[in-house]
Amino acid sequence: MSATEQPAPANKANTDDDGMSWWYRWICKIGGVIGGISCAVAGVWNCVTVNPLNIAAGVWMVLNACVLFLCEVPFCCQFIDFANAVAARADRLKPWQKAIFYCGMALFPVFLSFSITTLFGNAIAFATGVLYGLASLGKKGDAVSYARLQHEKQADEEKLTGTTEGEPQ
Repeated sequence: MSATEQPAPANKANTDDDGMSWWYRWICKIGGVIGGISCAVAGVWNCVTVNPLNIAAGVWMVLNACVLFLCEVPFCCQFIDFANAVAARADRLKPWQKAIFYCGMALFPVFLSFSITTLFGNAIAFATGVLYGLASLGKKGDAVSYARLQHEKQADEEKLTGTTEGEPQ
């Protein structure tokens, strides 16, 4: 290796680069846990029927609960050997990817069997996906940078039209 070459940085999974603060990350995780609990309870309740579509939606909801628990709180699944690997992979996902994944998982049972149980059982899991989607939008800008941007935009428009504020037309 020559003097100009730099060693490549170690490829580590850094979760702080997605722009989420620690408290927002915890809100998303708590939402995932509560969403998993609601999916599991409503899924089991949905399976107590004769309609095969309700049973299929209930089984899917219980599987959603398992996936939410594996991704958000792997310490709840210590008896599963691959839980930490799944959680590490889920932590490497970007927030918009988690948002699409969680919202898609929550919508499928509702489309399969539309009922109050599937709707309310998946609502919190869907809300967790929405929270991750909002995190992917990034932080809100401050007023000073927004005013500077608006001032630059106005100056660019004046250059294009060739007028300034003080000149009569």
